[in-house]
Amino acid sequence: MTVTDNILCSKSHEYVYEKDGKYVIGLTDYAIEQLGDIVFVDLPEIGTEFSKGDILGTIESVKAASEIYIPISGTIEDINEELIEKPELMNEQPFDEVWLVKLSSASFVQDSNDLIDYKAYKAEME
Repeated sequence: MTVTDNILCSKSHEYVYEKDGKYVIGLTDYAIEQLGDIVFVDLPEIGTEFSKGDILGTIESVKAASEIYIPISGTIEDINEELIEKPELMNEQPFDEVWLVKLSSASFVQDSNDLIDYKAYKAEME
């Protein structure tokens, strides 16, 4: 089983999956391909609370800048510090090591109603 078997995706190209009691948020491989070479990632501080659909941060590539939206409500528990120093890592692999944030969420079940599984997302993007 790969990590993509458990991923849910938003229409704005963020993904979420549960790991060790936290929800891992990142950008899909499709979004990264569309952006091109990533040169900057801005992430929130630990402890920041978000509601579903809020702007989580920004990402810049050589082609464009884009806002990142949070697919579920929750509180930031961890951020991927390595991406702030080396945003180009996002171009190498969008899952596992290059997650953006991890959060705790009490509303995952209701917030995930409009998210789709990764296989359906990939089919939609083709």
